[in-house]
Amino acid sequence: MANLASTPEHTHSHAPRTASQALYAFVQHLTHERRMSEHTIDGYQRDVASFLGFLTNHLGGEAHVDDLTKLTPSDVRAWLAHRRANDELQATSLSRALSAVRAFFKFMDRQLDKPNARIQMVKAPKRAQRLPRPLAMDAAKNLLEEVQNQDIEPWVAARDAAMIALMYGAGLRISEALSLTDADIPARDVLRIRGKGDKVRLVPLIPVVRDALNSYFEKRPFLRDDDGPLFRGVKGNKLNARIIQKLVEQMRYALDLPATATPHALRHSFATHLLANGADLRSIQTLLGHASLSSTQIYTGVESDRLKAIHKAAHPRG
Repeated sequence: MANLASTPEHTHSHAPRTASQALYAFVQHLTHERRMSEHTIDGYQRDVASFLGFLTNHLGGEAHVDDLTKLTPSDVRAWLAHRRANDELQATSLSRALSAVRAFFKFMDRQLDKPNARIQMVKAPKRAQRLPRPLAMDAAKNLLEEVQNQDIEPWVAARDAAMIALMYGAGLRISEALSLTDADIPARDVLRIRGKGDKVRLVPLIPVVRDALNSYFEKRPFLRDDDGPLFRGVKGNKLNARIIQKLVEQMRYALDLPATATPHALRHSFATHLLANGADLRSIQTLLGHASLSSTQIYTGVESDRLKAIHKAAHPRG
């Protein structure tokens, strides 16, 4: 596509009259006033030029600035439909393109005094929901066993096992597990967790998780400090989340697990396996600390996909 910003036609000093002159002014604004990166500017220019090129056919000739002020949301939606069909763009790319056009119209309003507020009302296409990728039950158990049997300092192996147990056995986020202090030991039946948005929830601990926490604390070579971090690195400072992320990466290779096997996938596995064994969504919502039930409902999609796969594999006509 020709660079509209470089053609002599668009170098007039007076106010832009055509849409392409307005695009040239927009690019100059992004370059010299907003000081955006060359890559970002190129993306904005490409998407807006695509929109203006579509308008040439849509309106029967090159659009003028005044034409742009009269466009309706249906004109923009027609362009998005055109790009989806002809360029095979997915929702993420369409949203990015729409964002560029919105920015162009905001520039038209603020810098050229040519407003069209209706364009800002166009909603971005809904993105396909990406379902969580939990581990299979056997894979989660094997991961925990492999971590426990590491050929390293016994207290470090116990620490790693306790972290994995909290994420898979109690559904904690890695940050929540690392927020625990020595005051949380000895571990009891219920753990008080301060999660996202500073919301406090009570998380029940099954015996295997309690035992993992208490065993780690007994083996840990550091003095008790009720205000200090429970999980520590080898030098006694608070454990860095990256250590656990790298640990799970190593286990992934050792056990031939998929790339989706991450610490957060253990939390997904906790929820999905509870659902598969009969737990209701409201209870899982409470255990995970989700503010909205809609956040928890994604796990029904995971379970539905699993059941479909089982049905397809087991049914005589599958």
